[in-house]
Amino acid sequence: MSAFENYQTVAAQVAQCALDCGRNPQDVTLIAVSKTVDTETVRQAMAAGAHHFGENRPESLAAKADALEDQTWHFIGNIQSRQIPRIVQHAALIHSLYQPRHAEKINQAAAAAGKVQQVLVEVNVSGEESKSGCAPDQAAHLVRLCTTLPNVCVRGLMTMAPRGNTEAVRATFAGLAALRTDIASSLDAQSASQFNELSMGMSEDWREAIAAGATMVRIGRAIFSDTFEG
Repeated sequence: MSAFENYQTVAAQVAQCALDCGRNPQDVTLIAVSKTVDTETVRQAMAAGAHHFGENRPESLAAKADALEDQTWHFIGNIQSRQIPRIVQHAALIHSLYQPRHAEKINQAAAAAGKVQQVLVEVNVSGEESKSGCAPDQAAHLVRLCTTLPNVCVRGLMTMAPRGNTEAVRATFAGLAALRTDIASSLDAQSASQFNELSMGMSEDWREAIAAGATMVRIGRAIFSDTFEG
């Protein structure tokens, strides 16, 4: 199946899952993770209705954002200090902030670019050594730091769950949702009103993520594969 057909199928399933969970489908943004495909394949997904795309390499983000205008680009990869200006130039939302020094450099790059950069704080809820992110007990400090930076707007939290263990997946997503609620209660009214995003769930676990309150799911393989993996 093509990316066009796959995207339509996945988008319909995401919407139905939201309804089944008693949620408004419009409250869940489907991010098509396009990091492994070329611009022509991205165009197929665009033709099917995709407008949010995720990239994990700054050079690929820049190339696709320049070639495919009027789309919303999400940076979901590891942040390298020297690449921050390029990321800021092209990303509407950075999902992977977990180091205070990067927050400050993003603020500087955004000021130079004349924008306010939206970010999510990445949290390693599961505690796996193989995963990036700050520890849950450090997340509130980083969020509060971001609220003091004039060219950074912290919109919420992001995490990745363990693979192959449904109970651990559910616990991870529930933990992130609870952490967002806890942090939001400590923020001033304006910051709390903007702190409303939960980026969690990928091709293998997006259903559990939506059930736990995800507002963004990041799906790549199920969209950009020759055979739909449902």
